[in-house]
Amino acid sequence: QVQLVESGGGLVQPGGSLRLSCAASGSIFMLNGMGWYRQAPGKQRELVATITRGGRTNYADSVKGRFTISRDNANNLVYLQMNSLDPEDTAVYYCTTNQVVPGRGAMEYWGKGTLVTVSS
Repeated sequence: QVQLVESGGGLVQPGGSLRLSCAASGSIFMLNGMGWYRQAPGKQRELVATITRGGRTNYADSVKGRFTISRDNANNLVYLQMNSLDPEDTAVYYCTTNQVVPGRGAMEYWGKGTLVTVSS
């Protein structure tokens, strides 16, 4: 099993910045894609950003130009730098990753989330 632990959430004023981190640990063979999703109150979970092992990134239109995803393959970490935050960015942010486990196939993992609140 792989455990994902997010950190870095909190309360920030509109226009401010936060950097989320996610650390993967446990039975890691080789993590493939890593990413961030978010779920606002009363809404469905939505994609924020993803990054392949090779560094190719993908962003939701709503965060392009404001958020940057990056990863550290050697240490099984993924980051989300969030700038120019807006109250619409308020949500619980979840980290996710996947890998192929020998004998079991593709496995997907999720963290428990970290709350980001953008408010004055």
